[in-house]
Amino acid sequence: MTAKRLDPVRLGLIWRRMDGIVDQVAETFVRAAFSVVVRDNYDMAFSLFDERGRQLTQSKRSIPSFMGTLPRTLQAVLEKHPADTLEPGDTIITNDSWIGTGHLNDISMIHPIFRGRTLIAFAASTAHTVDIGGAPSPSARDRYEEGLTIPICKIVEAGTESPVVLSFLEENLRQPIETLGDIRAQFAAYRDCARMLNRLFDEERIDGLAVIADEIVKRSQLSMEAAIEDLPDGIYTDGFDIDGVDQPLRIECTVAINGNTISIDFNGTSSQVLWPINSVLNYTQAYACYAVKCLLDPNAPNNAGTLTPITVSAPKGCLLNANPPAPVWGRHLSGHYVPPAIFGALAKILPDKICAESGSPLWNVYFSGKKPNGDGNFFKMFFMNGGHGARSHGDGPGCLSFPSNVSNQPIEAFEHQAPLIVTEKTFVPDTGGVGKYRGGNAQRIGFVSRSDHPVTMTIRHERVGFPPRGLLGGEVGSAGIDMVNGLKIPAKSRTELKPGDEVSFQTPGGGGLFPPSERESKMIENDARSGLTTFDGRRER
Repeated sequence: MTAKRLDPVRLGLIWRRMDGIVDQVAETFVRAAFSVVVRDNYDMAFSLFDERGRQLTQSKRSIPSFMGTLPRTLQAVLEKHPADTLEPGDTIITNDSWIGTGHLNDISMIHPIFRGRTLIAFAASTAHTVDIGGAPSPSARDRYEEGLTIPICKIVEAGTESPVVLSFLEENLRQPIETLGDIRAQFAAYRDCARMLNRLFDEERIDGLAVIADEIVKRSQLSMEAAIEDLPDGIYTDGFDIDGVDQPLRIECTVAINGNTISIDFNGTSSQVLWPINSVLNYTQAYACYAVKCLLDPNAPNNAGTLTPITVSAPKGCLLNANPPAPVWGRHLSGHYVPPAIFGALAKILPDKICAESGSPLWNVYFSGKKPNGDGNFFKMFFMNGGHGARSHGDGPGCLSFPSNVSNQPIEAFEHQAPLIVTEKTFVPDTGGVGKYRGGNAQRIGFVSRSDHPVTMTIRHERVGFPPRGLLGGEVGSAGIDMVNGLKIPAKSRTELKPGDEVSFQTPGGGGLFPPSERESKMIENDARSGLTTFDGRRER
């Protein structure tokens, strides 16, 4: 195909087909996956790149921020394994925090796609694994305590799985069947992707992606540049305190708009700490770009062109650009503050687009111990979303916490895999920040241990000291609470649960937007009638 023959209609059809291929193979992966965290939570992503390493599309049901990390992973892979050294059937794996998504639990893989002996594209994916060896802990002091680092290496070479790499993984994981099952599910997705992409080439009578990729990237870039250009040039700032571990920490953000480009800098942010809440630059950049895209051009495709007009920086050695070997297991505990900082900076010039702060960073809990029958160990994670911040057009929903995109896990599936019973899962009245539009309510989730053995519970939660902010006159949401047997426990801690111990988590409520005096009386009445607020709509603070 030449540029002269590439009319807009045909471009759109081919582009849509490639988009569909990626969504379809992502579903192949999800349906074949062994773990709940992939199958139900969708803590994964699948992307397609051209032969030059330019991202063309990403699966819709995924962690959207990985749009910003997978290109950097591919670049690092190609530096070690140049394209001309790759063979059909190769698959390369790594989970290095500084070239991947920011912590060891996300395993990324790159698979070159060939047409005959000609390289035509790369399929890339990232998937979370609950266990990666080591002893993941809120008190880990460096990356070496956090688990197994997989260096960039071929896990499949010319179609043959590497027995060395696979056995190395198997010997270092508590539940290797689950993790290796997820890895092999991605192998199946890569095979489907290669087959369907080659079929597209046959049916569309094209022999390469170059012209198509050029158009996709150019059009997406122009769309984002136009959205940025609509904003008034200037310097916009925001800053706020976060919980930290042993003391509060500071996030500072400066957004500079200049014509059709936008730059984001986090100078002034607290230095990296000894606790595993540091973010690597890859992760910070990914969430900053994601925030800009959501705010300015949400309907644009996820590809290289969308990211081109955006630059992101943070001082080396700060909380959002930690130097190795800093502990980064809970990197979302700082990285998830990046979008709220950008939204806060741009709130006054984009009041019709921003949302107030949500009950993020994402809450989760790890349970581990011996299986009830004593046959082996279990290691399971349960995600919990706080309330979403109020939006410019309406209230924030409950149990949906921007900027994460993980789905809720069926309670029955969790109870089947862990010796715990979920005793409660309910909205908590009066926990969303009030305003013209109300923040989403917090949820309370209860667990009770039914194991005959001690169960180790590990939590890493934020927004306990500093609840989600309201914006533009809206009020704060509620802070989170962690309890065992009715007593508060630290939000970043490890607890040994005895048989019968009861656990209760109340996630943060989302912040409100615009002054409460502007809220319609009908909406106040509906809130009370639905049980989301008490009848007077007030909350003790």
